[in-house]
Amino acid sequence: MRNGDRDISRLVEPDRVHRLCYTDPDIFEQEMERIHESLWVYVGHKSQVKAPGDYYTAQIGRQPMIMVRGKDGEIRVFYNRCPHRGAMLCSDRSGNAGHRFRCSYHAWMYNFDGTIASIPATSGYDGTRMNLAEGDAGLKPAARVDNYRGFYFASLSPDGPDLDTFLGGATLTFDQLVDRAPDGDVEVVGDCFRMIQKSNWKIFLENQLDVSHPSATHESTGVAAGQVEREMEKRDGRKAPLSYSFISAFKTPIEDWVKFDTVGHPYGHCFLAGYMGLRPQDPDTVEYETLLKKAHGEEKGEAILSTDLHHVLVYPSLSVQPPLQQLRAIRPLGVDRTLTEIWHFRLKGAPEAIYRRALDYYYLVNSPSTMVNADDLHNFWKCHQGLSTEGGDWVSLHRNYGSDSERDGVLYSAPGTMSEMPLRHMMQAWAGYMGAGNGAGGR
Repeated sequence: MRNGDRDISRLVEPDRVHRLCYTDPDIFEQEMERIHESLWVYVGHKSQVKAPGDYYTAQIGRQPMIMVRGKDGEIRVFYNRCPHRGAMLCSDRSGNAGHRFRCSYHAWMYNFDGTIASIPATSGYDGTRMNLAEGDAGLKPAARVDNYRGFYFASLSPDGPDLDTFLGGATLTFDQLVDRAPDGDVEVVGDCFRMIQKSNWKIFLENQLDVSHPSATHESTGVAAGQVEREMEKRDGRKAPLSYSFISAFKTPIEDWVKFDTVGHPYGHCFLAGYMGLRPQDPDTVEYETLLKKAHGEEKGEAILSTDLHHVLVYPSLSVQPPLQQLRAIRPLGVDRTLTEIWHFRLKGAPEAIYRRALDYYYLVNSPSTMVNADDLHNFWKCHQGLSTEGGDWVSLHRNYGSDSERDGVLYSAPGTMSEMPLRHMMQAWAGYMGAGNGAGGR
């Protein structure tokens, strides 16, 4: 397979990748077709469209889409385009369309199952190739739509594995998020933070599983947070709130990051073990854990609480943090522009204090105004700028290459290392998708 005069298969080697994978506009366009418009891409959560007529607009690859709940309770995903003259049906990010969608241009109206509801002066189409009775005027649906525990995905390609097969071991992240709710369900709270990163989308994904970067990138932020913690404890005579440790954890010496294991699953998904110790024995946590174990039973409740996950990357569009009740969805806009949406979830049935604790992390670490995010975004931009130069052609992914292991198709980083296995794994999946183009290449 060639991209112009360039053989893409030669751009990804086992321990390094060529800079053009991140900077070439033609390769980006091919990524949109073969990855973001072919694989299962996250659209939204069921709680974003609770009532009939509720809709939410999202981008899948280059395509604007609408997720809507119908009067029959079903959630569907359509192209955000009126079949008449091509006008976008919904220009707002979310809302309720009332009884049906109405195009603002010529007042064509559509039911929430995508069928045409009415067209002004329909006699004008008598004897034409527009066959209203056979659905020629209906909304075009995504080729495939499915959900796992209320998290909705869509694929614009009819080919490729079903959602359950594609997610594979990554279903654990959604199980963890939902099962942590004593009432067995979660809901999106409010709107999301939205940011545009001036860098290639793959740089963000790689950073999520790069365990050697936090103590360097976030050193000053972590040290400052630690100083504030000590001052508060000295002044108040008690430990600072747990939320402060969310940031001070970044001052962990680089040699201590070797204890955090990473795992690579088929199709490009990756896990990072947790490191923040989110089970303090304060009254709020004790109350929450009691409620959870009452709902699930002692054994299952303990299994849920002791599962050690921090980041789960669901390739190619999601970073989920189950213990912190949030996910980040990425929408590539260009070879050097990436939209990130950060969503926060409420665990139904959990004490308000648990929700507030997770909300603190949401604000302190991942909001547009936090220094932690600013540290990362600045480095992402610097990476993209550097990769655009002729200072070198290759990006190093050599750390601990050759020392990782594989069992039953799952990759494991070598214990006691800061292996770049997840970065290598994602780029090998990328190369497979770019070659196969049917959603199966990342296996």
